[in-house]
Amino acid sequence: MLFSFFIVTILSFLFYKGYKNTKLVLFNNVFINSNVNTQVDRNPFRVLHISDMHLENISISPSHLYSILEDQSIDLIALTGDFLDRKRTIPKLLPYLKVLNELNPKHGTYAVFGNHDYVLRHPDFIKLKQVLDQNGCKTLINENDVLWNNGKKINIIGIDDFSTNRSNVDKSYEGLTDGYNLVLTHDPNIVLSMEDVPYDYLLSGHFHGGQIHWPKPYHLIKMGKLVRLNMIKGLHSHQGKSFYISEGLGQTGVNIRFGSRPEISLHHLTLI
Repeated sequence: MLFSFFIVTILSFLFYKGYKNTKLVLFNNVFINSNVNTQVDRNPFRVLHISDMHLENISISPSHLYSILEDQSIDLIALTGDFLDRKRTIPKLLPYLKVLNELNPKHGTYAVFGNHDYVLRHPDFIKLKQVLDQNGCKTLINENDVLWNNGKKINIIGIDDFSTNRSNVDKSYEGLTDGYNLVLTHDPNIVLSMEDVPYDYLLSGHFHGGQIHWPKPYHLIKMGKLVRLNMIKGLHSHQGKSFYISEGLGQTGVNIRFGSRPEISLHHLTLI
């Protein structure tokens, strides 16, 4: 009896600790220099990156999100998928989109979808897409858009989810020629299939930094080769091209984290 009480007490403490971790947001500044011989750009292109909101299990309120970001200068917001996976959660997205609009990004907000978004039935997925499109986001499903910033051309390339076999890289790059190629996608494993595809920087999510990363995130082993290469969060490089894996803002399954934290990142890009 005493032993059972001890075990329950320990588990309760761990659950409380894990839940508390979901409220401790990491804000990471990431400086990307396209030319190693160039000093850090004093006027970089600033991209705010948020991934894996998982609104069924999120501990960061819209007001908390705004308090973290209200003083930041942002050129573009990139949302890299897994917003939610239940129809009834779609209205919960609206106050977060309102906050992102209030941040007034110079070039707006772009979004791609992840595997959890595609759990929705087709009419409900269309509703999710409409909510994003009608509230300040430009959704890209194997599509691209072109921006100009201080005379420099930036190609925003949205590649659909790789883990559910929806990616079409050729279609995503259709019509593009020169310019800085910024790729937005959900599953970073796609970089291993893009060795001959030109991109300057790629933003992704999907792994949640393991979410429960203790002692190691063994549960991710079936989520692609990058896991086996120990590339599950942060800044990495493959074939000389840089990509970033966000730890995500929300959680899946049980709303706890160990060895990982919810993350927002601001990427300072030196455009060539």
